[in-house]
Amino acid sequence: GVEKDEKMRLYHLEKAAIGGHPGARYNLACHEWRNKRFDRAVKHFIIAANLGYDKSLESLKKSYRRGLVSKEDFAAALRGY
Repeated sequence: GVEKDEKMRLYHLEKAAIGGHPGARYNLACHEWRNKRFDRAVKHFIIAANLGYDKSLESLKKSYRRGLVSKEDFAAALRGY
């Protein structure tokens, strides 16, 4: 069913993210954000930004402007980008 498909999707996203795929890391961040796990989402966004993923850096920038991401986390992403 749908629940099983979602679990499989997340499983494969995690595998791809661990393997260094920045798009998968970004998608995991979005999933965590939707589920209100902001700390985890920010970590995924930073890793994806460090891998050169533009959308992730943009998400961090918007979140920083809204006060949802710390100055330190945003600075870490910029240094890694």
